Amino acid sequence: MSISLTESAANRVRSFLSNRGKGEGLRLGVRTSGCSGMAYILEFADVINDEDTVFEDKGVKVIVDGKSMVYLDGTELDFVKEGLNEGFKFNNPNVSNECGCGESFTV
Repeated sequence: MSISLTESAANRVRSFLSNRGKGEGLRLGVRTSGCSGMAYILEFADVINDEDTVFEDKGVKVIVDGKSMVYLDGTELDFVKEGLNEGFKFNNPNVSNECGCGESFTV
C-alpha cells in the first residue's frame, strides 16, 4: 500500500503547512459524491487518528483513513499549473471512469 507525491505537490503542501503554522500533514480521502460516485477530499490534518494510515514522502505526511485506503492505494498526488489554472491532480490507478467535469470518479 502506498500514496506518493510528486516534487511539485510536496513543495506546495510544505509551503501551505509552513504558512498555516501548524498541522501534522495532508489528509487525503474519498466521499460519496458527484455523478460518477466518489470524490476526493483533500484537507490539512491537525490530528492523526488510530485508524489512519500515515505515509511520508518527500518530507510530507499523507494521512489516509481506513475506509478511503481501498480506493486510494497507489495514488500519486501532483500539483500542476496549466495556463492560469493550478491545482492538485490525482493519478489514481484504481479509477475505472471519471465524470466529464472531472469532479468525481468510479473505481
